[in-house]
Amino acid sequence: MEAPSLTIERARALRRSLTLPEGLLWSALRGRRLGGLRFRRQHPIGPYILDFFCSDLALAVEVDGWRHDDPDQIRHDRRRDAWLSQKGLHLLRIPARDVLADRGEVLDRIRRVAAACPLHRPSDGPPPPKGEEQGSRLATGGTPP
Repeated sequence: MEAPSLTIERARALRRSLTLPEGLLWSALRGRRLGGLRFRRQHPIGPYILDFFCSDLALAVEVDGWRHDDPDQIRHDRRRDAWLSQKGLHLLRIPARDVLADRGEVLDRIRRVAAACPLHRPSDGPPPPKGEEQGSRLATGGTPP
């Protein structure tokens, strides 16, 4: 999903200045350390930047600091979450204080949510036509009957 160039530039800057909770969580997610899942940090999607994103699961993990308790920010987050959901993304919001208090529990929470997400493989293209499903003789290189 394309993002405006300004959003991409902002994401690059945010990657260089992670908050403490984001940095701690990133150290546990990077390099496929969480069940082999590949996460990106500060990933731009449309007009928004996701704290962490796993494209295989279309899963966004957001670390919410104290400013997410502000009524204006809550309204903004709801609009943003609705937009992301409309695009087919799953969203997990985690309070920053939880990351600081018990990172292991936060990682377990992410694992549980990830296990419930269906695999999202947009590069595989659309499903095959009926009769050409994976495992059929045609799909596996066999000859027609």
